[in-house]
Amino acid sequence: MLRAKVLLVGPRESGKSVLANFVSESTEGIGSYSPTQGVRILEYEKPNLNGNSKGAGCRFELWDCSGDQKFETCWPALMKDSHGVIIIFNPELPSHLKEIEMWYSCFVQQQPLLDSQCLLVAHHKPGSAEDTENLSLAYPLNKLKLIHSNLEEDPEDVRMEFMKYFRSIITVMNESREREEMSIIS
Repeated sequence: MLRAKVLLVGPRESGKSVLANFVSESTEGIGSYSPTQGVRILEYEKPNLNGNSKGAGCRFELWDCSGDQKFETCWPALMKDSHGVIIIFNPELPSHLKEIEMWYSCFVQQQPLLDSQCLLVAHHKPGSAEDTENLSLAYPLNKLKLIHSNLEEDPEDVRMEFMKYFRSIITVMNESREREEMSIIS
């Protein structure tokens, strides 16, 4: 079974833990806000993610990383051997739009990840205004896949977007493994 390590990063109070719980179908910590200290790892197993029954499943480790920059010294250890990065932010907070550039620089550009291994999530909190659909993001963020997440109004759309993203991570991992095997053979 494949094992994929995916980091959930972004500014404080952007909804990383809520989305990690939602995607992994975990009920841990649902309710009141409590900041993540360092990192929280959730395991999520997905059989037949590719839609065919012959494909082996995949176990995802969702690393729900604290948005507090006081943990910055831990970031290199968190990034080690990761296969993907999901940057989550609150589109209603202008400070988050500025901050996600730093998260992208630290977690995507400083390790050998492709932009296809990165997902940008504009997380709308319950009761928030929906007028942030047309976000103008600065380069290089504007070339990343961006999804809007509203768990109150369209939870299944959000789940489907995450599944598409996870499938793309598996594809990248399989292609990388095949290249490695071919280099050994040749």
